[in-house]
Amino acid sequence: MSRYRAPAKPMSAYITPEGEKELKDELHFLWKEERPKVTQQVSDAAALGDRSENAEYIYGKKRLREIDRRVRYLRKRLDVLNVVDQLPSDTSKVYFGAWVELYTEDQTTVTYRLVGPDEIDPAKNYISIDSVLGKALLGKNLDDEITIKTPSGIHHYEIVGLSYQPPETRSC
Repeated sequence: MSRYRAPAKPMSAYITPEGEKELKDELHFLWKEERPKVTQQVSDAAALGDRSENAEYIYGKKRLREIDRRVRYLRKRLDVLNVVDQLPSDTSKVYFGAWVELYTEDQTTVTYRLVGPDEIDPAKNYISIDSVLGKALLGKNLDDEITIKTPSGIHHYEIVGLSYQPPETRSC
């Protein structure tokens, strides 16, 4: 049996200004607050003596490796990301950053925002432009119908709303 793992598909390098701020805040927290605290805990645990059976030392070192891995990832990722802070020239079509209201096949409406892969948040209904639905929505107009194939089956949607402002700030 081979241990070969196919390389991951490249992610889109787009991010909203809010998403960039969140990643920078996370990087700052990990590097300036969390890592020094864990480093001190590891140092204190090491001073207790036998490190081979010292759970605080072992788990502290593991946590430091996790923090360092995430810090490396965030630094590299922030270097390649393009912050999209301008509206597209044609706001009648679905592009990055759009809030899209969809009418589903079970006769409900749901609103999604198309964001980069670093900002996905199901609680906020943020979906990636790299997702199946995100790719199907890109470039579409209001009232267009979309059909996507997922592992759970074929789904049909109709675009009934499109905006580049969050739903709560839109004027009625």
